[in-house]
Amino acid sequence: MQEARSNGAAVNGGGPEKDESGPQEESPKGRAFLANLVRELFQTERSARTHPLVEAERLGDVPPAHALRAVSAHAEAVLAELPALMGERGLPVSAGGSAVGEAFSALRDHVADYLLSAEKSYRGTLLGMRHGIDLVELIQYVAAAEGETSLAAWCARWLAARRPLVEAAAGELAWFAARPARATRAAKDSAVAHLLQGVVNGFESAAQQLRRLAAHAG
Repeated sequence: MQEARSNGAAVNGGGPEKDESGPQEESPKGRAFLANLVRELFQTERSARTHPLVEAERLGDVPPAHALRAVSAHAEAVLAELPALMGERGLPVSAGGSAVGEAFSALRDHVADYLLSAEKSYRGTLLGMRHGIDLVELIQYVAAAEGETSLAAWCARWLAARRPLVEAAAGELAWFAARPARATRAAKDSAVAHLLQGVVNGFESAAQQLRRLAAHAG
């Protein structure tokens, strides 16, 4: 039986066993992973700047809109500093594949939002903002593993600033709970949106009726 040394190398000729529990040296794969995450960060921050403003305009001068505008303002400030921050570290200074993200944004604005209620549209925007928090947490971990300590520290500052803003926006779900008529109104206040939402509601009612009939028949 071979004895294993404390550093992971076998005494009797076996190869070293790599310990991956601690920080690792910079690697090509780790650097590429970090670069991809940074590209995603550019796109996510552009969405965080744009979508909350669109949502706020629809809602009007109400508390949830104020919370969304605060997130958008922070994203605007972040986007102003990202190119220099990443360029100094040899990391991407744009989203790269942003055309895909922009296509999804256009799809949501021109198709999906016609089918959403106000609260579902708000929750969709909130979901995107929460995704940003998860992304920056991951960038922080990868940056630390790759020796980018200053970038990891920047991520910590970003999280300290953004997380309370997103939590405040999440807290405004109570505003919708107290206003069911407003919450269930079409997100886009247009004749087409109301018509499409009425069709969807009709299908949902019919599906519920069929499920009830099937339950009684069973």
